Formats: sequence, C-alpha cells, structure tokens
Amino acid sequence: MSIKDQLTEDMKQAMKDREAGKLRLSVIRMVRANIKNVEINEKKELNDDEVLAILLKEVKMRQDSLVEFEKAESSELAEQAKAEIEILKKYLPEPLSDEELRVMVAEAISETGAEGPKAIGKVMPAVMAKAKGRADGKRINQMVRELLQ
Repeated sequence: MSIKDQLTEDMKQAMKDREAGKLRLSVIRMVRANIKNVEINEKKELNDDEVLAILLKEVKMRQDSLVEFEKAESSELAEQAKAEIEILKKYLPEPLSDEELRVMVAEAISETGAEGPKAIGKVMPAVMAKAKGRADGKRINQMVRELLQ
C-alpha cells in the first residue's frame, strides 16, 4: 500500500473515531492537502519517495517549532507539536541505527574514494541517496566528518 493510500485509510479511520482521532485527523488532512498542492503545482502524481520528502519536511517544520515553543516555555504548544510529530513518524521508514549508518557512510567513502575532511561534498550526496529519510542530514554529516577524520 502506498503512503498516500495509507494516509487516506487512516483519515477515514480518524473520522470514524471522532474525538479520539481529532488531532490525528487534522494532521493527516494537512499533509494530504500539502501533497495535493504539490501534485497540482507540478501537474503530476507523486510517488512514494516524493510523498516521503513532504512528510520529512512536515516533521522538520514541527521539530523546529517544538524548539521555539520550548524556548518560549509554551508547554501546551510544545505538547501539540510532539503529538503531531509522533503521528507523522508513523508514515516514515524505520530510522537507521548508528551502526547501520556507520556502515552506509563507510561504504560511500570507499565507493567515492574520498579522503580527508575536504571530501565531505563527495560523500554526503551518496549517503543521503541511500538513507532516503531514514536518517537526519545533520546526523549523516556528523558521521561523515567523524569517519573522514
């Protein structure tokens, strides 16, 4: 089942759940609206990789908001952002463990023949393509820097 189909099914279930699925319903509707807007703007049907990119963007926006809410000591908004992140994470692939990421980075380094810290630009695109939403860019960058030292 595609991610879009899963979102549609979960939206229907949240509508049936009424009060219990209210936040879930609003988050799913927002994501589906963003997907639809991109499809309209690009005049094409999005595949799972493109939908995944939208989901990652949504999670990133909420994580940034969460940091700001915590700085402003707005616990109610912070809790809502956390809940929305948890709802969205259900649709993302399982994150890579540190060991899996280390192996992936080491493979990319050997494939590209990169040596030294200046070769980060060669390695990052290769790892990002393999990780596809399973690891944060900052985390990948740190691992690449560590292994190129």
